[in-house]
Amino acid sequence: MQLLIQHQTTYQYSQPSTYTIQQLRLTPRIEAHQQMIHWEVKTAGHKTAFIDAYGNQSHTLTITGPHSTISILAHGVVDVRTPVGGRIVDSENFSPLVFTVPTRLTAATSAISDFALRHLPRDRVATTVELLQLASNIQMAVAYRSGSTIVTSTADDALSMGLGVCQDHAHLFLACCHVRGIPARYVSGYIDPETSDHADSHAWVDVWAQDNDYHGWVSIDVTHACLMTEAYCRLAIGRDYDSAAPVRGVRRGGGNETLEVSVHVTPR
Repeated sequence: MQLLIQHQTTYQYSQPSTYTIQQLRLTPRIEAHQQMIHWEVKTAGHKTAFIDAYGNQSHTLTITGPHSTISILAHGVVDVRTPVGGRIVDSENFSPLVFTVPTRLTAATSAISDFALRHLPRDRVATTVELLQLASNIQMAVAYRSGSTIVTSTADDALSMGLGVCQDHAHLFLACCHVRGIPARYVSGYIDPETSDHADSHAWVDVWAQDNDYHGWVSIDVTHACLMTEAYCRLAIGRDYDSAAPVRGVRRGGGNETLEVSVHVTPR
């Protein structure tokens, strides 16, 4: 399936900012099942391309001089095929154990540890079926509600409230896997809304499954308790939202900030 994607991010400041630096992960990953037909990231300022520690195609954006607005448009066409059984062919050469390290957003509290021990039967080993069941249990424990959390909310916040969004489902899944010593990582990207009742911008997970015929990464949408399909475009992987966020940065001055994000994904 070819997905036509347009992602507009606009910052407005109540006072002029004198300096902005942002890290952009707005270019889809090149993977065995996903290829870019064409892609462009348009914005004012100076953009420097680089590959980050997790193999994500990234840019550093710097804007100097007074500015009261920043507009970033990422758009293009990506060709995606459904990975068989959700299995991701990973070209990265680092150990999957990199993704067993908790972060502030995925730290395991006693409540999360109890939840993980109830819903993952063994340490360091889980089949795809067991991991999909964990996703189903998280889906039941944390109801999807737009606006119920913010980007700094933790896995424990979502479990305690019983509410969250796709980011929170992913963080709680990662936290549970880390309790059991199972590698799991955060994925940011897009989803064709015709296949979902959630927004075009999305978050899910890759987790290390050990089936009879396969040991490796399997990509699971925790919010829908299903395997990734051709309806998903992968932007970035990381330990959590902070390390895979599409746009993240700091500024000098600017007063109050207003952020508007518009994402449209349509199949071609």
